[in-house]
Amino acid sequence: MTLINDLGTLHKDLLIFGGPYSNLQALEAIKAYADAQAFAPDQIICTGDIAAYCAQPEECIQLVKNWGIHVVKGNCEESLAAQQDDCGCGFEQGSACDVLSQSWYRYAAQNISQNSATWMHTLPEYIYFTLADVRFCALHGSANSINEFIFASHPAHTMQAQTIALECDIALGGHCGLPFGKQLSSKSYWLNAGVIGMPANDGETSTWFMRIDKEGTSPVASWHRLDYDHHNAQQAMHHNKLPEAYSQSLETGLWPNMDVLPSAEKNAQGKRIALNSMRLAIQK
Repeated sequence: MTLINDLGTLHKDLLIFGGPYSNLQALEAIKAYADAQAFAPDQIICTGDIAAYCAQPEECIQLVKNWGIHVVKGNCEESLAAQQDDCGCGFEQGSACDVLSQSWYRYAAQNISQNSATWMHTLPEYIYFTLADVRFCALHGSANSINEFIFASHPAHTMQAQTIALECDIALGGHCGLPFGKQLSSKSYWLNAGVIGMPANDGETSTWFMRIDKEGTSPVASWHRLDYDHHNAQQAMHHNKLPEAYSQSLETGLWPNMDVLPSAEKNAQGKRIALNSMRLAIQK
């Protein structure tokens, strides 16, 4: 059964982030930012994959759970809650991503509590809300599949078909690991906050999150870098013998492989990302 949470009409600014990925240091950093900016828990949405590549899955799940923010169920939550054999990320079988995932997923599965698994099972796959008369839907993958990758280079018409299927003006996606905002038509957008637990393959140690601020008659999306103690996150991965390839990524800012990326995103590896804010003007 698909779980849907409708928050109704909201009147405050929002903080959106994805993929903590068991990176407790990054998660603590985004919480510190939220506290400093006076974002209440009901103003914050995580687009899923709390537990993944890094070393502290249980600590991250419990922090998010106790924080009381809104969370979309990602493929990692789905797989861990159901005690499945793999992460369900959608990696091609036998690819480098698939092989590496076997190690970190097994570690995550062995290091979360039944309490955490039970809580993840209750998470919604879609979170809807209305802000400034604009209808949003936060999700992890796509309308078709929880683990479908949606990247900025995908054709606008195929992404717009997704927003139509979701019955929203603006989709807030997750899963792909890269921040972007794309206007699909005068009536629709696809936004991705990026993730906080791993760099965006841009050669920077900082990661990404997004704000949606209500300014005047229409919302404004803006993307921001998150600096955190990546050295301690690395040390925790070393100590727990997690894949060195992902541990190195925290330092280099580069992904160990690009199996899932379309050509445009592959060609952008190591290039600094610059994202401007976007006024989300929807023509009704």
